[in-house]
Amino acid sequence: MNRSWLYVFIGGIVEVFWVSGLKHADTVFEWILTGITIIISFSLIVAATKRLPIGTVYAVFTGLGTGGTVLAEMLVFGEPFRISKVLLILLLLVGVMGLKMITDNHEQQQEVTV
Repeated sequence: MNRSWLYVFIGGIVEVFWVSGLKHADTVFEWILTGITIIISFSLIVAATKRLPIGTVYAVFTGLGTGGTVLAEMLVFGEPFRISKVLLILLLLVGVMGLKMITDNHEQQQEVTV
């Protein structure tokens, strides 16, 4: 896995923290942490788009963030567990992994032809 994909995955994970922070922050310190995680997350995504297709990066980033946020809300913040949510998150993650695999294959084919 190259560094750009690592940026996307870390940015997606950090997105879970800032999205949860937007909902649950109560103190000035929590709001500052939320702001810092927003900056980190988007900085990683901007760095990733310098080498990867922006559409794929954004889809993977938001997919990981969405899935992670739903899981965090259920596991940490007491949202009701519903099997339909879990199945839809799994479907979302399969799509994200598919986008990554297709993008990696496309990049390898371009390197061979160039």
